[in-house]
Amino acid sequence: MPQILAFATNENTEGAVQSFTVTPDGVLSEAVETVSSGGDTPAFAVGLSTGQVAVTNYASANGRIIPTTDTPLDFDDAAGIIPFPVPNGGASNPHMALEYGRGDTVWRLKEIGSPGNWSIVGSITQPTGSGPRHIAVEGDLLFTLHETTSTLTVQKIPSLSTKTAALLANVFIVPPDSPVNASFAAAELLIPKISAKFSVQYIYVSNRNMGEVDERGDTIAIFRYVEGKLELVSQVYTGLDQIQYLIAGGVAGDGSIAVFRRVDEGRSLEEVARNTDLPFRVSFVWL
Repeated sequence: MPQILAFATNENTEGAVQSFTVTPDGVLSEAVETVSSGGDTPAFAVGLSTGQVAVTNYASANGRIIPTTDTPLDFDDAAGIIPFPVPNGGASNPHMALEYGRGDTVWRLKEIGSPGNWSIVGSITQPTGSGPRHIAVEGDLLFTLHETTSTLTVQKIPSLSTKTAALLANVFIVPPDSPVNASFAAAELLIPKISAKFSVQYIYVSNRNMGEVDERGDTIAIFRYVEGKLELVSQVYTGLDQIQYLIAGGVAGDGSIAVFRRVDEGRSLEEVARNTDLPFRVSFVWL
């Protein structure tokens, strides 16, 4: 059976990326190797098809794309650091990297020459003050979830020489009957592929309420993109406080982690498991 690999970040000021192996029965090894993320508070790391690992540093406006060496578990620490421009009077908090052949910009990177040498070659401007947090690509469409404005947008991906792309759709994701003093910040975005069981593609986004708590918990909003419009299908209350992840996991309160399955052909969610042993989970890996 092929070896299962996992990569994780040390989300602290020193910032690091670590490699692990996972046994077929789900046992995680100790860290095989650790390498600097090149910055402060790396919130995201992902393995790429090239064997490299991308990491973004939320608090220092930079990132690295780190090659592996003789094995996919060993890092080449010669990789450069990629700085992201900070807007005047604002902040740059890179939160995700997506492989595709709050600064309000999606930066586009390209490998220049040797592995580990990446540079910014373009960008796709986002609405002012929206705070793009997570993205997904479907065909030639870019779906962006904006943390600050709690919105979901769709754009057609432009050529590298073009920085602007019209919004094909732009919707507010917050449930309509929230507490008066609720304060929302969009968190996660998931767009599963079409399958024999789920013939219609739906978009799942999490609402993170950091204000007055709703006793029903935060919601996962389900949308469908059809004929150039984003249509709300349902709002599923999870019983979790401040959802930041899909499975989903709450980073406040005592809801901890809940696992949901898609029902009604993907139009809704049904809880299948919940764990409250530890109050806060940072991330999840599907094996």
